[in-house]
Amino acid sequence: MVERSTVRIRRLSNDRIEEARFGRWLNNAKVRLVEMECTIGEQMRARVVGLHVLAIQDTSELNYQAHAGRTRGLGTVGNGRDAGLFVHPVLAVEAESGACLGLVGAQVYARHETAAKHRRALPIESKESMRWLEGAQTAKHYLDTARHVTVVADRESDIYEEWERLPETGFDLLTRACRDRALAGGGYLYAWSDALAVAERFTLDLPERPGKRSARTATLELRYGAVAVKRPRNGTHPGAAPALALRMVDVREVDAPAGEDPVHWRLLTTHQVEDTAKALEIVLWYRRRWTIEQLFRTLKTQGLDIESSQVESADALQRLAFVALVAATHILQLLGVRDGVLVRPIDDTFSAQQVSVLIALQPRLEGRTAARKNPHPPDTLAWAAWFIARLGGWDGYPKSKPAGPITFARGYARFATMCEGVALRQKIC
Repeated sequence: MVERSTVRIRRLSNDRIEEARFGRWLNNAKVRLVEMECTIGEQMRARVVGLHVLAIQDTSELNYQAHAGRTRGLGTVGNGRDAGLFVHPVLAVEAESGACLGLVGAQVYARHETAAKHRRALPIESKESMRWLEGAQTAKHYLDTARHVTVVADRESDIYEEWERLPETGFDLLTRACRDRALAGGGYLYAWSDALAVAERFTLDLPERPGKRSARTATLELRYGAVAVKRPRNGTHPGAAPALALRMVDVREVDAPAGEDPVHWRLLTTHQVEDTAKALEIVLWYRRRWTIEQLFRTLKTQGLDIESSQVESADALQRLAFVALVAATHILQLLGVRDGVLVRPIDDTFSAQQVSVLIALQPRLEGRTAARKNPHPPDTLAWAAWFIARLGGWDGYPKSKPAGPITFARGYARFATMCEGVALRQKIC
């Protein structure tokens, strides 16, 4: 059985003194999530200059019920019973290449209240779903140097206020439709999309989703058109626009295998969709949303195993969750470039001092034969990924199975400890 590299404090510390220091930092009330978000957000500005960036956001729960006897201050997770937290990150992905550019920001919170009886009538500012608007605003603030930003999200983000308040020139939304909205011209959204003409039929390789879908090559039909949706009767501010002009790209599977639910994506967007090529591009951008699912798996089951943390207070766990999201994003960036197909600069993830540590490690991590040499240019993130994989236990041979998230997580943790040691040595000397 492979041992996971978890975010337990003992695994991140060299000794009990460092463990105690890290614990004090996590429990320090002066360490504020908003300042941590500001730090990583500001780093993104130089990284996204001139790019079209997909700001992908989603929510995941962290379940700590197994440690409920000693934790304090946690709320409940999705089942309404177990103790835990929620994380809502915004991840920057380059639209053209699909390269993960980094974490833009994240909300980490505990849910202490049950859903209000008349929740639908409440203004958006009084609902937990306000997190979707706040996540998009974070993207708008920190990605302001990008050529274009498209916020990509799944069905929970299909919120009228988001459609009305956020789009502007150079800033668009792309969300999977959640509800059968009434249309300004009469009728409803789903029936309208069913009646659209098929513009294209194409095939798509769908990855496996354990328990939900088998891997297969699906035949899909593409439809698209412009539509005006009406303002909902409940909860929306009376001063909101009575109708909004959106575009829909409808993708549905035909001849799905027996026993499989056919794929059907109704994608709403503020982008202009005037031809089939643009509609297919919208589908590609939505498929890049899968990157944030990989982030959550790296954070939990396939990498850092954050739900095994031994931290006790909710405030400390929130800080740890934020730090772990940053680390999981770095691991995801390394995974994305490990084969050298995607080329990103090394400073996406590593500082100049960290690069110097990698250079010092190079003779130790490379072998004597050409097959065991790092094949990537030294100014690229792929070059660093090769060494991090070696630190995680990968053998370095080109014919070997590529390093996975657990190997990268283990190597990343070892490298972080080495950098701490170097910094301490420089301070003492």
